[in-house]
Amino acid sequence: MKKILLRNLPKVDIILKNKEIENMGKSVDYYTFLSCIKKSINQMREEILKTEDEEKLRLLGENLEENIIKNILSSVEKEKRKKIQRVFNGSGTILHTNLGRSVFSKKIGEKIGEILSSYNNLEYDIEEGKRGSRYKNLENLISQVVGSESALVVNNNAGAVILCLNEFSKNKNTIISRGELVEIGGSFRVPEIIKFSGANLLEVGATNITHLDDYERNIDEETGVLLKVHTSNYKIKGFTQEVDLKELVKLGKDKNKLVIEDIGSGNLVEFSKYGIVSEPTVMKSLEAGVDLVTFSGDKLLGGCQAGIIVGKKELIDRLKKNQFLRAIRVDKITIALLEELFTNYLDEREAIKNIPTLRMITEKVEDVEERAIRLSNILEERGIKNKVIETKATIGGGSMPDEEIKSFGIEFLFNKKISPNRLEEYFRKNKISIIGRIEDNRYFLDMKTIFLDDIDELAQNIQNIFLERGLV
Repeated sequence: MKKILLRNLPKVDIILKNKEIENMGKSVDYYTFLSCIKKSINQMREEILKTEDEEKLRLLGENLEENIIKNILSSVEKEKRKKIQRVFNGSGTILHTNLGRSVFSKKIGEKIGEILSSYNNLEYDIEEGKRGSRYKNLENLISQVVGSESALVVNNNAGAVILCLNEFSKNKNTIISRGELVEIGGSFRVPEIIKFSGANLLEVGATNITHLDDYERNIDEETGVLLKVHTSNYKIKGFTQEVDLKELVKLGKDKNKLVIEDIGSGNLVEFSKYGIVSEPTVMKSLEAGVDLVTFSGDKLLGGCQAGIIVGKKELIDRLKKNQFLRAIRVDKITIALLEELFTNYLDEREAIKNIPTLRMITEKVEDVEERAIRLSNILEERGIKNKVIETKATIGGGSMPDEEIKSFGIEFLFNKKISPNRLEEYFRKNKISIIGRIEDNRYFLDMKTIFLDDIDELAQNIQNIFLERGLV
């Protein structure tokens, strides 16, 4: 029996003629596709060789090609999921670190697509007809938006902090409050970043309370800069106190020491007027007189991964001459994305409307409910029982850790028993992965992070899952 089954194993060219396989091959590169076919045939060969039970061998023989094709399709889907691809975010976390944080508008995506698929004037001055600066236009635009003398863009905010400390505090003391020695994610910590820059860490105060006098008593000829780090990814409550930024700036001026602030989240909007908890803005830091402010491009700013430095021109001119800058400079994609992003910020109303991150944070809860009702109705029409529920969305991305936003979601109802974990797995392993949330032993999709234009496609994907898994 084994010899017969081994002889009957289909050849690769026979498998390739299968219509289902042929269609699948159009969605993945040829090398991966061919590897999955060969792998599935070899797996079946091994299964035949190790099986001794005659009845099992007979069953393998009855569905030989069908089982191989099924394994190929499954294998290809697994390979596709290993690569970066689009997903539906039903988690309700707006800046979901695992899902790419900020989302760009389709308009920006189309504009960047044009630039990437063509030559561009990255370092060419069209007016002068000679080599130009890759940063000039973007730096002027950022400075105009935030009201700074100058600006500089590097690959991420940690790089921005390292560059500043390397230039202005190398082999000197960087004074920072003990309560601001945060971990920024992925085990990267402010003390290690300071050390890597070549500066010496000098922590002052206590975890919960730091006074101005704690800074003043430690300033001497070995002091490089006074560093303030906004603790955007956690909050300490209770008996706490931190030094007011204006007081720290005044101390820096009196002692002739630079004050650098890492504001982290890169907020340019006063969210309190939209009913959201107030978060420090870059502009307020500059107004307080901070010499240099660093912040991220992919958090509350709503852009891509980048580190942005704004402040006094004479200081940023020095940073531009630092040899480390070459190692952390940005490419044409980042520059093009940030140019489009900051253009929107020239008018806050345009920014709120056109930058998805800001739109989701500030939108009315009734708009989210409307999306939830629309998806619910479509699913009901297709025989999928569900109900609209009230939820709490979060901003995420290490920003506003205490802030929860009223939202609405879709909870699925069943006649047959199915665990939330199993349903989550079905959704996650869909052809277009659907990421939901499990709370109180129930699985649901939070509509805060589901876009209106995606609802019809999402509904179709949910229907496919329910049909494939026999849930309707």
